[in-house]
Amino acid sequence: MLGEISEIIGLQVYTQNGVFLGNVNNLVVDVDNGSVDGIFVGETNPLLVEGSRAVSVPYRWVQSVGDIVVLRYFPKRVATKRSATATPVAEQ
Repeated sequence: MLGEISEIIGLQVYTQNGVFLGNVNNLVVDVDNGSVDGIFVGETNPLLVEGSRAVSVPYRWVQSVGDIVVLRYFPKRVATKRSATATPVAEQ
């Protein structure tokens, strides 16, 4: 399994519509069960993820893994949550 896991790191990740999300930086592994729970994608496409933040994609959203990773599902846009106590900055 280690050989297979190391081959996934660095693969490009695309949505079901063919939009590039980013590259696999790491995997979320359930060591007890020996299964992959998710893929960690860093430096994401700013069109899909606000601020190009890193995201962890549940493995159940993965459709296929080969030369690239194709997702069966990904939200149209991922926005960061703003703190309820944050005060907007006034323009000057």
